[in-house]
Amino acid sequence: MRRCLEFEYPVRIPREMWAIPYAYIHYRDAIDEVRRRFPSDFGGPGSVYRPSPRVRGEQYGVGTYVDEWGCVFVNIQEGVHGEVKDPILRDLADWRTMKPPCETLPDDRIAARDSVNRDCAASDRFMKGSCCPRPWERLQFLRGTENAMVDVMEAGRDLRGLLRLMHEFYLEEFEFFAKTDVDAVSFMDDWGSQTQLLIPPTVWRELFKPMYRDYCEIAHANNKFVFMHTDGHVSEIYDDLVEIGVDAVNSQLFCMDMSDLARRVKGKITFWGEIDRQHIMPAKDQQVARDAVRKVARHLYDPAGGVIAQFELSPGSNPANATVVFEEWDRVHAEATGLHGNTT
Repeated sequence: MRRCLEFEYPVRIPREMWAIPYAYIHYRDAIDEVRRRFPSDFGGPGSVYRPSPRVRGEQYGVGTYVDEWGCVFVNIQEGVHGEVKDPILRDLADWRTMKPPCETLPDDRIAARDSVNRDCAASDRFMKGSCCPRPWERLQFLRGTENAMVDVMEAGRDLRGLLRLMHEFYLEEFEFFAKTDVDAVSFMDDWGSQTQLLIPPTVWRELFKPMYRDYCEIAHANNKFVFMHTDGHVSEIYDDLVEIGVDAVNSQLFCMDMSDLARRVKGKITFWGEIDRQHIMPAKDQQVARDAVRKVARHLYDPAGGVIAQFELSPGSNPANATVVFEEWDRVHAEATGLHGNTT
């Protein structure tokens, strides 16, 4: 993993398969077989968070689930995450009544840090911290997506106050993990529609980019890599992510122009997957999955590094494609290193 992220010729392409609870319910045998043949290079420490008295229900169960911020999700399908139908902040001015879930953070930070460090020492995997700040998505959970869109376009004092409240909590959480022995810390926000950014890039750069820069600075000050996940067409902000120091980004490459991404940022950031889960992972013809791997490789792969073989199994996926994807990435690497003769 480190050699991939630092463009120092990894001996093979790192790999990671995501599988949401739905996949474990419906594709369990296939998942077990893939994990046996292609074990993940990623790991993580055990949880050091404390339970929140606000949480009620099952996060991936049918019915209502209340999370640690008090946001209420409604779910109609077992194994997937529900949606907020009735946001708890109907009036943005009520943000002053909000209380971040500080009660979930470790009470004894020294003991919690020691626990994380022991887990890291016991593993030979690349360890990511358990925190994952998501200010844009949290805003939507608190306000509802439509209200959040209006909020960021108006960008008044109340919005800035709410973002500051969230950010202060996330900084505390993020810094805790950055000071442990994990290899990386991460954050996320889904920023794209199928064709463009959800908000104007100028607004994104004013309101959210400074937060993400703070996370990157904390991570790098503690010699950690920074990973970010963001779905949709996010080509407009890729250069910004490079600028602020994101080391690896998980995005929906097949929504975007890969040749353009290669021209702009190849060699400057690691593409943490993915193989398209909308059309390719569900395909019945396994050649479709092989061709998809080759497309990513043609544009973005270099034997020096910069690509992680990653995909997700979710509703509609053909689990047989999981094996196909990893097998094809192994072929890509074998062919490339055979030509270049340098994997050291």
